[in-house]
Amino acid sequence: MVGDETLIDLDVEFVRAGTGYSEKEILMTLPDTSVQRPPFPPFTRETAAQKVRMAEDGWNSRSPEKVALSYSVDSWWRNRSEFIEGRPAIIEFLTRKWEKELDYRLIKELWAFDQNRIAVRFAYEWRDGSGKWYRSYGNENWEFGEDGLMHHRHASINDVRIEESNRKFHWPHGPRPADHPGLSDLGL
Repeated sequence: MVGDETLIDLDVEFVRAGTGYSEKEILMTLPDTSVQRPPFPPFTRETAAQKVRMAEDGWNSRSPEKVALSYSVDSWWRNRSEFIEGRPAIIEFLTRKWEKELDYRLIKELWAFDQNRIAVRFAYEWRDGSGKWYRSYGNENWEFGEDGLMHHRHASINDVRIEESNRKFHWPHGPRPADHPGLSDLGL
């Protein structure tokens, strides 16, 4: 079991190496009080934008276990028409998602914020197993606890088929480079 010290920006590999528990066991059982994810609400424009970029970078890692650490143990999602509750379900959902959505690249942009809530718009590009490319557009509404973990996520998403030549997101797997244009700069 993980000690009761406060863990800031938990590194799953570090915790797993020292406990003998698997990543999934740790993620399923960590109480919310053992993980904090700054910046914390209430948000300013700067901290809300930082939270959005951190989320974008996490999702671009395509690591379900890493991404799940940004959500409370009992986090509740609506993603398109699917309802998801808790870190284990988030990990299962993201694993399925990234098995289907290959070469995934995401850009998020702050839309609005207030106290412990943030609204974002986003677009991501991906290809399916047959090589067809898509750009998915969406909006998310997020609500955070005092610990900085997201406990509610509402996502509405639409997929548009694109030709590979129309792709706009070209960077190696991982976070979007700092000099890569954002959604507004790309006219999206």
